[in-house]
Amino acid sequence: MSKPRRSSGGWRERQEKDPYVQRARKEGWRSRAVFKLEQIEQKERLLKPGIVCVDLGSAPGSWSQYITETLKGRARIVAVDLLPMDALPEVEFIQGDFEHDEVFARLLESVGEAGADLVLSDMAPNISGTRAVDQPRSMYLVELALDMARKVLKPGGSFICKVFQGEGFDAFVRDARNSFKRVRVVKPMASRPGSREVYLVARNFSL
Repeated sequence: MSKPRRSSGGWRERQEKDPYVQRARKEGWRSRAVFKLEQIEQKERLLKPGIVCVDLGSAPGSWSQYITETLKGRARIVAVDLLPMDALPEVEFIQGDFEHDEVFARLLESVGEAGADLVLSDMAPNISGTRAVDQPRSMYLVELALDMARKVLKPGGSFICKVFQGEGFDAFVRDARNSFKRVRVVKPMASRPGSREVYLVARNFSL
């Protein structure tokens, strides 16, 4: 799933000056989004050797890259996106829409009967700039991600999902609390201060 894009020269200029963009290039990460996951992980400590992880909306792959490098390859990661993604060690990539039966079946087969320990979603719609249009699109994606988490997580598993604050946000958090014993909303420092972007971190999945 594509990440937000803007075509203005001003946005490109801000990107070039962004310290997280510069740091990602210097350190060899695929995108600045890696630092959001890193900052969440520093507090939550969800990554354990041997985990099975599903990375929804994975392209260009920085979150999968972070997990496999942090765990030194001792993780099984299934990444899914509509867009292509360059290969990563210990990461199985499925290109397609996980709403489609064929892609979903491949995902389930790759995860295995035991289920996943962690489901990640950094999905976001293509941004039009009109909140009345963008917010429903973004909520639709997070609801899809939560539904997928409920289908593939093993009991006790965890879910991290990007959410944009606005209409439908509070109801989504309440819904997540129906399936997880602990739900927090966090804003990593790498998220731009003016953005409505936050992350839901849900732990201890129960059927």
